[in-house]
Amino acid sequence: MFDFGQDIGIDLGTATVIAYVKGKGIVLREPSVVAVDKETGDVLAVGKEARRMLGRTPGNIVATRPLREGVISDYTVTEKMLKYFINRVCGKYIFAPRIMICVPSRVTEVEKKAVIDAATQAGARKVYLIEEPLAAAIGAGLDISKPCGNMVVDIGGGTADIAVISLGGSVVSTSIKVAGDKFDEAIVKYIKKKHNMMIGERTAEDLKVNIGCVYPKVQDIKMEVKGRDLMTGLPKMATIYSSEMLEALAEPAMAIVEAVHSVLEKTPPELAADISDRGIYMTGGGCLIDGLDKLLQEETGINVNVAEDAVSCVALGTGKALDNLDMLDGKARK
Repeated sequence: MFDFGQDIGIDLGTATVIAYVKGKGIVLREPSVVAVDKETGDVLAVGKEARRMLGRTPGNIVATRPLREGVISDYTVTEKMLKYFINRVCGKYIFAPRIMICVPSRVTEVEKKAVIDAATQAGARKVYLIEEPLAAAIGAGLDISKPCGNMVVDIGGGTADIAVISLGGSVVSTSIKVAGDKFDEAIVKYIKKKHNMMIGERTAEDLKVNIGCVYPKVQDIKMEVKGRDLMTGLPKMATIYSSEMLEALAEPAMAIVEAVHSVLEKTPPELAADISDRGIYMTGGGCLIDGLDKLLQEETGINVNVAEDAVSCVALGTGKALDNLDMLDGKARK
């Protein structure tokens, strides 16, 4: 089956890569992890298979995340990862695909160029860039073309992007490097300090997903985790409660709330009135932490809505934006 120049929207995330193909919807959702042989430079595994290797590899194999805090930290590996995913999505093609990739809102020109170059080298015919909050707003089903204020808080793995959008563009925006990964780091630090035990980033992520919360729960729930005792150096098991997670995640959660607050302070009064009526929209995997919407609502006094398919919003919006390149002219960079 040959495809004549497909259009692909890619959410190139720090934690996950999601691909949207025009006419097919979301066709790929894989962790942004690559396992590479250090001696030969060959890619051994990509995605889910490589994620299972994190923290479990011998000396000659490195399982890494080539994106850190929303931007490319390892160019060569990112290019190989993109090539692998594009080939998986497109199969055999005569014409190279047009690709739209999202980037954090405060990204530099150098970082933008790195994304464009990596995608071009990976086999794209034309590369467009779109800011994450814009893509998230389109994916959440908001009509961003009207002269009306919409506030989007997109919390991914590496960055939290907050923007007030009107007439197809960002009026006020900010991007902070506090998101899913920082929540994981906070959990690792807390367990180390409180339980004198070292846990890996995968275990920290499991804790965050299963019992993590940033707003007091009605019922305290628990989970057993295994790690290494820092005193004896031997394996150890501990029972962790959601009330401990509340304590561990308080700092990064408040950093996001403060960033939202700072954007609201800079918002023009007419748009602020629109946001007060319409509420704040939250997207991205990071917004699914239990109670984050309640915390934000309590701190700002504005109604907070979590998008229907929060994780896929940015990829959906990126794909839909390919249909409206004229409307986003100037926002989507060639």
